[in-house]
Amino acid sequence: MAVLKNITPEQAELLSAGLVAGVDEVGRGPLIGDVVTAAVILDPANPITGLNDSKKLSEKKRDALYGEIMAKALAVSVGRCSPAEIDQLNILQATMTAMQRAVAGLAIKPEKVLVDGNRTPDFGIEADAVIKGDGLIAAISAASIIAKVTRDREMDELDAQYPQYGFAKHKGYPTKAHFAALDEHGVLPQHRRSFRPVRERLEKNS
Repeated sequence: MAVLKNITPEQAELLSAGLVAGVDEVGRGPLIGDVVTAAVILDPANPITGLNDSKKLSEKKRDALYGEIMAKALAVSVGRCSPAEIDQLNILQATMTAMQRAVAGLAIKPEKVLVDGNRTPDFGIEADAVIKGDGLIAAISAASIIAKVTRDREMDELDAQYPQYGFAKHKGYPTKAHFAALDEHGVLPQHRRSFRPVRERLEKNS
């Protein structure tokens, strides 16, 4: 595995040659819900314009690109680890496991995997980590969009179940509003018990 940083657009294009799966994650920081990863193999004959790091796109743009990626990509797979797995493994190992699940779930086996960030798990095939790859490698950008939209929609569903927590707004991240909801309404089964703000409240009320 190589960790690649400060790569040029020309180098990014070379990296993207062949049957490449881009991989990215979302949800390492929240106090609740799964950590979600996605693996995407794009079709060079069916390009998608406007791909970028999901954090740099509006919700409307992400939703539009999500539909286009699902329609045009050669293969898309989502992997995840549950709050219980996160508590057991720790968030880093859970993220790596979720990435492995995403790649293993692809309908087409890629020739190589490119992962956003500075580390990659063992996929059993060639893999490189690309610093800020979600803004450089189209397949990683697509994966970041799939993962982000998937998890955001799950937080919207959780918000419908528990509107008093405000999940549709903060998406489970450790905000003042989330802390206030935890203090007033308590810890939900979907919360990550190993994360300090949740753990401290459980200990306080035990």
